[in-house]
Amino acid sequence: MEQISFSDADYAAKKKVTRREKLLNEMEQIVPWAVLLRGIEPLYPVAGRGRRPYACETMLRIHLMQHWFTLSDPGMEDALYEIESMRRFAGIDLQGVPDESTILNFRRFIEDNDLSVLILDKVNQHLARKGLLLKTGTIVDATIINAPCSTKNEAGVRDPEMHQTKKGNQWYFGMKAHIGVDASSGLVHTVVTTAANEADVNIADELLHGKEQTVHADAGYTGADKLYPKKGRSWHIAIKRGKLKKMADGEQKDKLTEAEHDKASIRARVEHPFHTLKCVFGYTKARFKGLVKNTSQIVMLFALGNLHRARNKLLEIKQQQEQKKRPKAVVRLKVA
Repeated sequence: MEQISFSDADYAAKKKVTRREKLLNEMEQIVPWAVLLRGIEPLYPVAGRGRRPYACETMLRIHLMQHWFTLSDPGMEDALYEIESMRRFAGIDLQGVPDESTILNFRRFIEDNDLSVLILDKVNQHLARKGLLLKTGTIVDATIINAPCSTKNEAGVRDPEMHQTKKGNQWYFGMKAHIGVDASSGLVHTVVTTAANEADVNIADELLHGKEQTVHADAGYTGADKLYPKKGRSWHIAIKRGKLKKMADGEQKDKLTEAEHDKASIRARVEHPFHTLKCVFGYTKARFKGLVKNTSQIVMLFALGNLHRARNKLLEIKQQQEQKKRPKAVVRLKVA
């Protein structure tokens, strides 16, 4: 048996479980590690004449922690040196911490092979097997992701793949993340990114998986039912607020207002993934230049967001499965 160090003993005897440790403990149990590794390992570099690469699982765990805690490559390296719980989650000690270049190379490996899309697909397949993704209806929506608008760089220009757009009376510069969300569970099944000036209705068809019977959308998708008609699919699109205000007060307006309220109650589920993206994971601004790198990060965040939002149900299912595997106690009565 390996002897533990004094620092390990002190860590094990501490009184409080931090929020970071709680998150990592939950993710340890619900992330389908074997499924993800089967998709990544065939493309992962193998040992050759050069330096032996880190284990694929170790680098994947570090990569996921980068997204959960919004860390840069140097910041991730520093965190691994400083935080014991993160080293334990990665399965390494102080002597085995990868440097920031290695962390960067793995991130580029994910980007170059478009593995974030594969991970989203594998996660959704895992959730579907657990009965959490039904795919009978889809809610579509988009959110603006701000990008740096400064021209104080070597080229003296803004990012050419980003664009400005106006929402209400406010101007934004950046990109849009368009998502298709399962209407029953609120989990993301499709992600598309564009420049911020792209009209939502133009991307609506790309957000549908084709099997849904109903599609829910806000007024920004007006006309999508005529642009993308399909037999057996019904669109529930909110009417523009100005049109409702212009109507005269009366029974007809009251009925229409109630119908719009019912539509909005279903459509509200699409805001939950955006809340996880921006408020839980802290992704409020594009970190990289260009759409490709940012798309890889956003798709990965939505995949991890699906697991985060379904974590309680997944933990409950796992606990039930473990209880079924436990041997039942046999009570033997002695007969006098």
